[in-house]
Amino acid sequence: MAKIAFTAGRVSGFKCPSDKKQAFLWDATAPGLGLRATPAGKSAYVFQSVYQGKDIRITIGSPTAWRIPEAQAKARELQRLIDEGKDPRDLKRDALAAQAEKQAAAAAKVEADKAAALTVGEVWGDYIEKRRPFWGELHYRDHIDKAKAGGLPSGRRGGGKQMTKPGPLAALMPLALKDLDQTTIERWAADEGKTRPSSARLAWRLLTVFLTWCAEQPEYAALLPDKNPAKTKKAREALGKPGTKSDVLQREQLAAWFAAVRQIQNPVIAACLQMMLLTGARPGEVLALRWEDVNTQWKGISIRDKVEGTREIPATPYMLHLLAALPRRNEWVFSSPTSASGCLTEPNNPHTRACKAAGLEGLTLHGLRRSFASLTEWLGTPAGITAQIMGHKPSAIAEKHYIFRPLELLRLHHEKIEAWILEQAGIVFDAKAAPGALRVVANA
Repeated sequence: MAKIAFTAGRVSGFKCPSDKKQAFLWDATAPGLGLRATPAGKSAYVFQSVYQGKDIRITIGSPTAWRIPEAQAKARELQRLIDEGKDPRDLKRDALAAQAEKQAAAAAKVEADKAAALTVGEVWGDYIEKRRPFWGELHYRDHIDKAKAGGLPSGRRGGGKQMTKPGPLAALMPLALKDLDQTTIERWAADEGKTRPSSARLAWRLLTVFLTWCAEQPEYAALLPDKNPAKTKKAREALGKPGTKSDVLQREQLAAWFAAVRQIQNPVIAACLQMMLLTGARPGEVLALRWEDVNTQWKGISIRDKVEGTREIPATPYMLHLLAALPRRNEWVFSSPTSASGCLTEPNNPHTRACKAAGLEGLTLHGLRRSFASLTEWLGTPAGITAQIMGHKPSAIAEKHYIFRPLELLRLHHEKIEAWILEQAGIVFDAKAAPGALRVVANA
């Protein structure tokens, strides 16, 4: 094997004949250093030697990247390793593996740092978007409302520059998820329990389910302790137990309530409040009604159920009378020309004023829902009927099996309920007249 001293000219001028797969030029200065060329015009420095009785060849690199003295020094280094009984190939593999491990560790640290910096709010947003397909609209809205930052114009008539209040969970949203420990949640529960325990209890339940979901996600599980930090006795005690609600309309109070509510100057609010009582629906479910939810042909109303998604209830005669008289400003049944959404917000203040005028202070909007359930007992309405209209699953005590009743069967009972409530209120109207032509005859 002929050897020559490598020079820049000899290295750059060395070519592989077209009839060969490769050709070699060997250096006379550094033992084992060669230049390999291919017919495609590519060349590279190589080192060739004998290790444990076998020929080995190691690629050093391209002449454009390695100067001749550098290649010669590398060849001497490789030969020295062989003389020491070491296989350069093993050392190279170990070095590459160590480098790859180092790079992987660095990348993992970057990802770990990013994960550690994730806030509760960022993960909360991911959570509700992934879970939204499985929720009803109102359940989704609860998650938005309880975590909202607040500080936006309320949009309420007469509210002036009044701003929205932060939701109960707003204080937790900026925190890193890894910092949402038991102590933090207990401190949060103690603060919120002092000012708005009912809203905070719902927020706490939503938070507990959220953290359970996080523990099931590989990207978030490592940021949380083994035990759900929201499931703590102190937090539960700080929020208190829901008290027995006594804000329920009695039969003898119906006349005063209807008279006061029907005196409200805004007909949309007056109709909305009456519909809450006559359907037993949640306030948010009534406010969320769109005109597309009202089927006048089949006399049915689709309620966007907080729990089940949607449910169908009868459109009873007096309700159709109320709906027919409403203005159609936009998609919302209970619309508002002043709110940013175009939808009426919860009419707490008008209802409070009406109740005060009627001598019924303390009756809340949700109390109207409880009133519907209570009043149906005067008629002996089956518990399952009432539950289906209101969007409650009947308990096993009330019914052995869950029975889904068709709209017409619900209508049979619902119209009786409506007629009885109106009778107790002293309201007489022509129920057989077409919607829009119904005429209230008297308030006895």
